[in-house]
Amino acid sequence: MNAPVTGASARPQGNYVAAKRHADVIYTAGMTPRRAGVLLLQGPVRADSPLEDYREAVTLACANALHAARARLTRGEDIDGVLSLTVFIWAAKAFSAHSRLADFASNYLAAELGTAGIGARAAVGVASLPGNAPVEIQLIATVSRRE
Repeated sequence: MNAPVTGASARPQGNYVAAKRHADVIYTAGMTPRRAGVLLLQGPVRADSPLEDYREAVTLACANALHAARARLTRGEDIDGVLSLTVFIWAAKAFSAHSRLADFASNYLAAELGTAGIGARAAVGVASLPGNAPVEIQLIATVSRRE
C-alpha cells in the first residue's frame, strides 16, 4: 500500500453519476477506495488492527470524491471549500474509533485545499458497504471563480 494516492477512480459502479452540480455546489456520490476500478482494501475495519492500516484506503476514497467534484468544474473555477464530509465505515462490532479514522480524510482535504477543506463532518459506522469496501466517502463542496 505504498503507491501514491491519486483520485482517478470516480467511475460509477451503477446507475448514478459520480458528482452532480447545482449552481455553485457540487455533491459527490459515495466513493470507495478504488484505483483503476479495483478496491485497494476489502473487509470491515477491525478494532484489533492499527488505524494506520486503513490510512491509504480512506485517503484514496477521499481523493476519488475530490476528483469527482473537480471534474464538475469549468475553466477558471476552483473548489472553494468543503461544506460537508460524510465518512461511512464498515465497522466490525468492537470498532469505535470512527472519528479518528475520518481524520485521515479531513487531513487529506486540508492538505489539498487548506483550511477551506475542513467543513462539517459525520463518521458513520455501517453493517456493510458496496463491494466489501471498508470505507465510502461522500462530500459536498462549493465552487469559486478565479479572478
